[in-house]
Amino acid sequence: MSIRIVADQDQPSAAIEISLEQPLPDYDLFQLDQPTPRDVDALLVSQGFRDLVDDARGVLMDLLAHPPFQANSPEHATLDFTHSAPPALELTQLTGAICPGDDEVYRPGLWIVLRDTHAKPKTSLPAATQERITAIAAELAKRLQLG
Repeated sequence: MSIRIVADQDQPSAAIEISLEQPLPDYDLFQLDQPTPRDVDALLVSQGFRDLVDDARGVLMDLLAHPPFQANSPEHATLDFTHSAPPALELTQLTGAICPGDDEVYRPGLWIVLRDTHAKPKTSLPAATQERITAIAAELAKRLQLG
């Protein structure tokens, strides 16, 4: 499994692409490597993949409400209850993706877009928010046993 995160330039959002590289028997996803993007389409519309997206949405909503612990983040530095909560992130897109692999192989994946609801329009995400998104993506992959 590979995770690629791309923060949008001059926008308070980021895209997460999680490429599935190992079979997921719980979702009836066995043969992931496909020779053409068109062959991946059949996987993206399968019931197993739709179940994966549904499970991903549930886990992701929980992670957005309760972000994973980050030891070096400012909100965990001390138990200061006057400190405001980290900026809220909103799920704006969760869908299937066709992910290019090595040697002209294509795989199904998840495409997720998160947006900082408190950020000003036309501003990039701060580094701390990008780190939080990275932690959320890693925890999502871990909980769904994607890699």
